Amino acid sequence: MKVLLILNDPPYGTERCYNGLRLAGSLAKREGHDVRVFLMGDASSCAQAGQAVPNGWYNLNRMLTVVLRQRGAVGVCGSCMDARGLSDTDLLKGTRRSSLEELTDWTEWADRVITF
Repeated sequence: MKVLLILNDPPYGTERCYNGLRLAGSLAKREGHDVRVFLMGDASSCAQAGQAVPNGWYNLNRMLTVVLRQRGAVGVCGSCMDARGLSDTDLLKGTRRSSLEELTDWTEWADRVITF
């Protein structure tokens, strides 16, 4: 099954990205699942490398890495990055600048689209 998850909320402060990435990681580990994650709006900051969070708190960089290790893809909205002052070099290794055009392609590709 081909699954696209679209995340919109800020990385911390709500649990929407946390829950979306929990689901993405769980799906990516399952046989026969191809997972793609698209980060847009405030969620684009989920892919900012070097996040340091207090002990016992979830780390979205680690959660994205789980998806990437399972051959998942993570795209980050380029215009959303620009609006937040994020450059390509700020991104976690394996994630990449993307576009609305690619999100459109991924949406057509997917069997299921889930938004958080």
